[in-house]
Amino acid sequence: MNVAGIDVSSKTVTLVIARDGRTRKPREFNNTPQGHQTLVNRLRKATVTRVCLEATGQYHLDLALALDDAGLAVMVINPKAAKRFAEAMQTRTKTDAVDATVLAEFALRMPFEPWQRPDDLALAIRACARRIAALNKLRTQTKNQLHAAEQTATTPDFLIVELHHSIAQLEANIEHLRQQVLALIASEEELQQIFELLVSVTGIAAASAIQLLGELLVMPEDMTAKQWVAMAGLDPRAHQSGTSVNKKPRLSKAGNRYLRIALYMPALSAAQHDPTVRAYYHHLIENRGRKKLQALCAVMRKLLHAIHAMLKNRTPFDSSRFYTPLETAA
Repeated sequence: MNVAGIDVSSKTVTLVIARDGRTRKPREFNNTPQGHQTLVNRLRKATVTRVCLEATGQYHLDLALALDDAGLAVMVINPKAAKRFAEAMQTRTKTDAVDATVLAEFALRMPFEPWQRPDDLALAIRACARRIAALNKLRTQTKNQLHAAEQTATTPDFLIVELHHSIAQLEANIEHLRQQVLALIASEEELQQIFELLVSVTGIAAASAIQLLGELLVMPEDMTAKQWVAMAGLDPRAHQSGTSVNKKPRLSKAGNRYLRIALYMPALSAAQHDPTVRAYYHHLIENRGRKKLQALCAVMRKLLHAIHAMLKNRTPFDSSRFYTPLETAA
C-alpha cells in the first residue's frame, strides 16, 4: 500500500510518498487550486491510496477537499498528535520536508481514521460569505474612486453616473446573496440556532454573522478557543533572540484573514456600544498602555473566545462575563 504525507503551509505544500514501506524524496507544490491538481496527478501516478495531513485551518481545508473530490482517502490529524508522533520517532529537526515525512510515517504505522468532509451546506455558506466579502471590498474601492472623481471638474458626468450605477449594482448583488444565505441558514434548525446566538452578541448583526458562520462552520468540532484564535492569526508572536533582540509581540496574522475581517467591525461596534466591552477596551488603553488598534485586536481575540464558549454551551452572549475591573490580563 502506498501512502503519502503532506505538510501544508500558506503558500506551498510539501509531499512525501511512502512506497513499499520506504519514504521517497519530498516534492513541493503551490498551495493553489492549480497546485492541488498537479499534486493529485502525482498521487495518482504513484498509485497512492491514503493521504495524511495535519489540521492547519483554511490552508489544509481546500487541499483536503481537492483530495476528497479526487477520490483519495484522506486523514487529517490534530497537530498535537503529529508533534507527539514526531517526538516518539526522535525527530530532531523541523522543516516542511521532515514534517511531511513524519506524516507519511504516521499514515503507514497508525490506524487510519477517514477525514469527515464538512457538510455541503456549510461549504455553500462559506463560498457565499467569501463572495460577499469580495463584493464588499469591490464596493469600497468603487466608492473611493467615486470620491476621487468628484474632487475634480475634469471628470465627465457620465463617468460619475457609471460609478453610482456600479455601486448600486454591487449593493443589490450583496443584498441578494445575503438573502440567499439567510434562506440556507433557515433551512436547518441547528444552523438557525447558531445564527441567533451570534446575533445576540453586541456588534454582530446579520451581515457579520454570515461572514463568521462561513468560516466557523468548516472548522473541526474539537478545536479549542485558543486554536480558533491562532487560526484567525490573532495570537501574539514574540520576537526574541539572545540578549540583544527583544521586540514587542505582534499579531502573527498567519491565519484566516476572512475570520479576522469578520471580527473587526463587531469588535469595533462592541467597544463603542457595549458598556462592559467598552470598559475592557479603555482599560487596555489607559491602564495597560496599549494603542487603540492593539486594544481593538485584543477585543477581537476575546470576542472569539466568547463566541467559542457560546457555541459550545449553546448559550447567548453575556457581556458581564467579558471583563471585570479586577481583570489584569490583556
